[in-house]
Amino acid sequence: MAKHVFDELKAVGFTYAGVGNFVLRVLALNGATVVRVESETRPDTVRTMAPFKDNIPGLNRSYYYNSPNTDKLDLALDMKHRRKDEVTRKLVEWADVLVENFTPGVMAGWGLSYEEVNKINPGIIMISLSMQGQTGPARLQGGYGPLLQSLVGFPLITGWPDAMPSLIDRSYPDYIAPRFGAVAVIAALLHRRRTGQGQYIDVSEYEDAIQFESPLILDWVINQRLHQRMGNKYPNAAPHGVFPCKGDDRWCVIAVFSDSEWEAFCKVISTPEWTKETKFETLLARKKNEDELNKLVGKWTMNYTAEEVMTLMQKAGVRAGVVQTVEDVVEYDPQLKHRHFFWTLNHPECGETLHNRVNYLLSKTPSELRRPAPCLGEHTDFVCKELLKMPEDQYVSLMLDNVFK
Repeated sequence: MAKHVFDELKAVGFTYAGVGNFVLRVLALNGATVVRVESETRPDTVRTMAPFKDNIPGLNRSYYYNSPNTDKLDLALDMKHRRKDEVTRKLVEWADVLVENFTPGVMAGWGLSYEEVNKINPGIIMISLSMQGQTGPARLQGGYGPLLQSLVGFPLITGWPDAMPSLIDRSYPDYIAPRFGAVAVIAALLHRRRTGQGQYIDVSEYEDAIQFESPLILDWVINQRLHQRMGNKYPNAAPHGVFPCKGDDRWCVIAVFSDSEWEAFCKVISTPEWTKETKFETLLARKKNEDELNKLVGKWTMNYTAEEVMTLMQKAGVRAGVVQTVEDVVEYDPQLKHRHFFWTLNHPECGETLHNRVNYLLSKTPSELRRPAPCLGEHTDFVCKELLKMPEDQYVSLMLDNVFK
């Protein structure tokens, strides 16, 4: 039995920024040999993004880059060079899977459309992850996460009703599409095992992100109702929010959905007189008076630590959870420590660096982090000579011709 589920798999990534690299990460952490193609002439933009180790900028010092790029080999290749095809052809011949996430047309411009790739290696599985897919009037639109969030409509339902629309973060859909993409690659691999045939996978990040709006879409189709920003409120629960607790900037979430949960909540807070008032008697009444209710709940939670509030509520069957800081998650969370979620790797420039594994556990072929993220071009020699079996004279000739930069 293989130690990892993808031990024999070979993948090459013509990838940039986030989404394609997250697909490669799933393969790499489960044993695949993954080669990323980068260039000093146009380095991955994420390499230039903070936070940097010791706040010192550098192409190999970005934690934003290093975190999702562990267990990959890095080949420096100038994709504008006239001799690049001597290398890309060997990569395509070698690989089982090719991952790319450039704007449609870029790969074809490099002679790496699926039609051309398929001629070189008929069994290869190629996956393209783009903003809006490879077909349609908007297929050539490029961009990053914030633009895509706006297309999907996330900002209109994120934030407070009396404030401007809010972005979730700078690249939220990049964390959605790779899950769909990785599953599609696995399905294609199973198909190839049965038939020997490769295939092309066209992933639209736009369409993937829309899947996360399914309840809102259904509400529009059935009721012609558009959801709006409502802060921490929820239509079917009250109280439902984040409440202040004892300490500096400490908070706890509480969510009460049913009348039985409301009764349990009232017992936890010793059933003060205001809980017996008619305006809080039913869920509908509590929703009508939610702002006042939240203030009263907050006055109670301020007397306890967030951990105490959570424990008291959970013991009574009321949904509650501490709002943890990053420090809490990394340093103190016993559940994550028990499941060995965080790993430490020794990076050549950044030293001991913390990473997280993939967020699932396979009992027979568990994933693991084996090597830190690569420095730009770190494995060019190894990839060309050992993996691609490139003749020494050809490699030297290409190197002297500045192809590898």
